[in-house]
Amino acid sequence: MQKPTKSARSASVERKTKETAITASVDLDGTGAYEIATGVGFLDHMIEQLARHSLIDIDLKAKGDLHIDHHHTTEDSGIVLGQAVARALGDKKGIARYGSAYLPMDETLTRVALDVSGRPFLVWKVDFTRSKIGEMDTELFREWFQAFAQHAGLTLHVETLYGENSHHIAETCYKALARALREAIAIDERQLGRVPSTKGQL
Repeated sequence: MQKPTKSARSASVERKTKETAITASVDLDGTGAYEIATGVGFLDHMIEQLARHSLIDIDLKAKGDLHIDHHHTTEDSGIVLGQAVARALGDKKGIARYGSAYLPMDETLTRVALDVSGRPFLVWKVDFTRSKIGEMDTELFREWFQAFAQHAGLTLHVETLYGENSHHIAETCYKALARALREAIAIDERQLGRVPSTKGQL
């Protein structure tokens, strides 16, 4: 059986440092397929949620200095994935540009709003009730979102309005990002070939 071809809005990025070696490939017009292996189980689970609910195909493999801690692998995964998304977006012609989502999960509700602006900025209003989920420090989620926003070129606002379960809080952040990103990168048929800005570029 013939493998499906990637869309024009796809890209791959490789990053190697003394701390991590990471490759990422994305297809913005995919079906939400994923192959994620970072060595950090809960981070894999979150990036899988991002792929599934954004409908972006994501293939991400990382080898990092996990014998030290999860910080470098988490942050660098956000960097590389953000770079791949930015590269796949190209000149951003025709995209909707803005996206937002409210994501409920049991007792938790998180709101994400974003602008594919080319001006990276993160507002992070998320508090966790535990310091770890599995083996992952909850403080690292902010590091991942900061890295992703910076390198994807997003103005990104993330706020958990209420919640108690730290697993639910983290998962709603990633799922809400996915839904908002899906909306923002969608092609608007009414402005094909145009950049959604009066400046003429983003």
